[in-house]
Amino acid sequence: MAWKRNTALMDGKGRWVDNVFVERLWRSVKYEEVYLNAHDSVTEARHALGQYFEFYNTERRHQSLDEQTPVSVYNQNAAKMAA
Repeated sequence: MAWKRNTALMDGKGRWVDNVFVERLWRSVKYEEVYLNAHDSVTEARHALGQYFEFYNTERRHQSLDEQTPVSVYNQNAAKMAA
């Protein structure tokens, strides 16, 4: 039975949507963080990327989310599902 669950995840449905999301995310990361800052070490780059993703999720407003942050949209949806 376990193999049926795994094959359902690998059927390719919706994969293009995931690819669009990932490509847009990495475009934002490159243009808003990586290209603007020269990091001296991998450790420094990792730290900066961590800070960027925190900003991206909690402070940066997204046009596709009606100018809301991802965290606020997530919290609204979680509250609706809990009710």
